[in-house]
Amino acid sequence: MSGNVDLTQFSRRCRDRIDPESLGLPERGAYRRVPGLRREEVAQLAGVSTDYYIRLEQGRNITPSDSVLHAVADALRLDDAERSTCRTSSRPSRAAARAAPHPACSAPAPALCGSWTPSPKPDDSPSHSPSDDRSSL
Repeated sequence: MSGNVDLTQFSRRCRDRIDPESLGLPERGAYRRVPGLRREEVAQLAGVSTDYYIRLEQGRNITPSDSVLHAVADALRLDDAERSTCRTSSRPSRAAARAAPHPACSAPAPALCGSWTPSPKPDDSPSHSPSDDRSSL
């Protein structure tokens, strides 16, 4: 999915441009592997769990609320255009979601439903279910 890649690259660029010291974040050692904010730092600033932010950034199958997107946008210091990009990238298009058929509802399903006929009305006799030892249940 290109939307997932777009969101991952977009959020990575936004994290890279922010200097952690400018936000007053404590130094966690002299060596930082990333030039800007770490994922856990963005999550901390946004008030969400690190795991949730990672799943959001990686474009996994979650739909964040408006308040979460707003908090992440604030944490990443996004302008209006970037906020729009973030919102668009993190949520699938409603039209696209409606247009895409659900994998479980493929073409054979309507044919199966169309060929189904209800069973005749059951009579009042008890059902018979033989068990392994040939007794009736």
